[in-house]
Amino acid sequence: MSMLQTSIAKHQDISRDVGGAAARLGVVDMPDLAYTPAVARETAALYERVRDHIPAIEWPVFAPYIHAINRLKKERGAVILAHNYQTPEIFHCVSDIVGDSLQLAREASDVDADIIIQCGVHFMAETSKLLNPDKTILIPDLKAGCSLSESITGADVRLLKEVNPGVPVVTYVNTSAEVKAETDICCTSSNALAVIESLDSDTVFCIPDEYLAQNIAKQTSKTILTWKGHCEVHERFTADELLAYKESDPRIQIIGHPECHPDVIAVCDFSGSTAGMIDYVKTERPSKVLLVTECSMASNVEAETPGVEFVKPCNLCPHMKRITLPKILDSLVHLKEEVTIDLQIAARARLAVERMIDLGK
Repeated sequence: MSMLQTSIAKHQDISRDVGGAAARLGVVDMPDLAYTPAVARETAALYERVRDHIPAIEWPVFAPYIHAINRLKKERGAVILAHNYQTPEIFHCVSDIVGDSLQLAREASDVDADIIIQCGVHFMAETSKLLNPDKTILIPDLKAGCSLSESITGADVRLLKEVNPGVPVVTYVNTSAEVKAETDICCTSSNALAVIESLDSDTVFCIPDEYLAQNIAKQTSKTILTWKGHCEVHERFTADELLAYKESDPRIQIIGHPECHPDVIAVCDFSGSTAGMIDYVKTERPSKVLLVTECSMASNVEAETPGVEFVKPCNLCPHMKRITLPKILDSLVHLKEEVTIDLQIAARARLAVERMIDLGK
């Protein structure tokens, strides 16, 4: 008997208890979460995708949720969007569309579904709502926030514009709809330089990520004005830490995210958005690589690039990790938590996002 088969027997009773507890709590529509032989068969191909990242003994806990989510999303006519920082069981087993914030923003505008479930943080769900005002946008946990988004308010942007009249404002998509509404155009880490270069001004605000703005400033002749917002994941990496990895093994290629401090980017072999980092690994196929970003992404990329060895300093995003399989299922069963935006704010914020997307086209 294989380890996975042994785990089936061990976890069947646990799974039934989970389903029973849900029923006792009055969740009458909750699907059966028993790990049956049928569930094992129907999720076997999915397990093969993640077997190097999810121990066989844990699969009987995940599989019933994955099975129920994939069945229910079809019944609901729902599409699941997942950011690259989601855990492997979400990224590889229940998502329909995956990518970085720009990819998800573009895909959200083309999704042919009545319900979109955003497996990411709140600003991403708001962006999907901006681009799909007539669709139901759900996020499995409304508390899935973002340190960058929370570093600035719409009032802050209005004051910046008042003090600096005529200076265009480029706002990172990692912001609330209220902030986007005060913005000339949005950007992501993958298109920030192109957005800034498209503006007819020698001075531009690039907010709120200070390090992204500083890294972009090195690539343009324009004067870039910044805001002291930081990603709590990327700001923890240091150049000394990465140099120590290099000294331990010169084969390691270090691939950094531009939300890191400029000193960190200076010691990287390549820097780019999460999508750019993934493309680099898949194209260049380094023998050994360290991704300087949220650590779940390394596991997701590793599953798709056999033969590439990953070094994994693990900086987790606590907000991304609020999204779990049980919460996704609960969101599907009860159609919660719905993301709504004030109509006047949404109309203005949508323009900034659409300008960014149109520039890409």
